Amino acid sequence: MVEITLIEKLHIFKDFDSNELNKLLDSCSVENYQIGESLFLEGDAATAMWIVIDGSVELRFEMPNGKPATNESTLSSHHKDIPESQIFGWSCFISPYKMKLSAYCTSRRCQVLKIDAIKLNKLMAQDTAIGFKIMSYIVQVVGYRFNQMKEGVAKFMGINMMNSW
Repeated sequence: MVEITLIEKLHIFKDFDSNELNKLLDSCSVENYQIGESLFLEGDAATAMWIVIDGSVELRFEMPNGKPATNESTLSSHHKDIPESQIFGWSCFISPYKMKLSAYCTSRRCQVLKIDAIKLNKLMAQDTAIGFKIMSYIVQVVGYRFNQMKEGVAKFMGINMMNSW
């Protein structure tokens, strides 16, 4: 069982009181991965929301023809040190509830909090204050990811412009 002292340190839960945190504990588990291991693959059922506790995780597109995903196919990076980057797997809130990218541990070790989507969605429906706090934070995460994508597109366009000179 996950201890309340672990989740109360996470930025997404900074505005939660002890009662709200206790309601989340039943939905949470901690998982550990080694460098190169996949947490989930593109197309898998989105059954959880994930939070980086320690280490780093990259979300990558899978390459066609069964070629393994590499850091060149990375869309976003997730680290414990950047609060808005800690969260991933928010496909668990959006139909058709399938992972759009694959997640890989990119540090020597990483530790993640995995929150069961069915239990979390049920809790958010029952306790709308918890639901509002979580979804408000998810909006910040989506904004962060959008900015990451925008920077990547600008870099790509800049490289193309430089190469066409």
